[in-house]
Amino acid sequence: MDFDNTERTELSELGEFGLIKHLTQYIEISQESTIKGVGDDGAVINNGDLQTVITTDMLVEGVHFDLTYVPLKHLGYKSVVVNLSDVYAMNAQPRQIVVSIALSSRFSLEAVEELYAGMLLACKKYGIDLVGGDTTSSLSGLVISITAIGAAKKEDIVYRHGALESNLLCVSGDLGAAYMGLQILEREKSVFKENPNLQPDLEGKDYLLERQLKPEARKDVVELLRELGIKPTSMIDISDGLSSEILHLCSQSKVGVELYEEKIPIDPLTFDTAREFNLDPTVCVLSGGEDYELLFTVDLTEYEKIKNSMDITIIGHITNESKGCLMVAKAGTVHELMAQGWNPLQKK
Repeated sequence: MDFDNTERTELSELGEFGLIKHLTQYIEISQESTIKGVGDDGAVINNGDLQTVITTDMLVEGVHFDLTYVPLKHLGYKSVVVNLSDVYAMNAQPRQIVVSIALSSRFSLEAVEELYAGMLLACKKYGIDLVGGDTTSSLSGLVISITAIGAAKKEDIVYRHGALESNLLCVSGDLGAAYMGLQILEREKSVFKENPNLQPDLEGKDYLLERQLKPEARKDVVELLRELGIKPTSMIDISDGLSSEILHLCSQSKVGVELYEEKIPIDPLTFDTAREFNLDPTVCVLSGGEDYELLFTVDLTEYEKIKNSMDITIIGHITNESKGCLMVAKAGTVHELMAQGWNPLQKK
């Protein structure tokens, strides 16, 4: 969605209700279940006999994103996608989102339009409706809070606690690219601070940058599993690093795991870039996060259905809880998996 304004308009000229009216005029409703969207005290959604899935996520400037190198349109898109990813991780279909933002006076109307344009682009791509939200002022930068609402049949919903001993541990796509994209952006920011006249060196790194700035939710993987007739026994999306997410599944399911390092899917560009930064590619995958791929377990009997899938990799298997959560390294040595994923609340 492109907004027409090319000049700077102060948000104070519109006020809160004027801003809401201005932004929401571009919203198009596509879901039959959306009875009432924006414009009332609350949205009205009819899900009939389906279970409703609700998830929320908050992005805070300086903690989750840096506007030095993150375009507002990309940020809007990503803020929606990370919420949809959680709904898909429940094996549900997202249908609506509610968006709340807090912003300071340094943002013009045109800047907020860019943010919303990205959000509406994501809504259009994934076929969901923006049905409400709130705007308020902030003294400490931009804050974005999005709640996603989805639906699924009761028997289709997949939780984190369903993994069973001897299940296969699987992951979609490849891992670590988003983290390496972040390393590149942070490096170029440092270079720019030293010499603002230098152009950023981003050549050949498009894939990594896109995985960081404009990730996608794996709706296609959920649809593929459905086509294959596979219902995962447990599932989670990878937002905080592979190690943390595996430990979440194991903790909730009261099981152990054997992860095989050599099976972890890492794109060659991710691998080579990690080496450029003198980083261990596997550590980047285990601790990096923001891949938004799906990590899930399936019954051993599903092996034949899943083994030839180009976009799903079997990376380990579930064991008895007493055996613990282990990674078998390429060298054959065994290591305990540690929760080293990103933690926004840890002391610096």
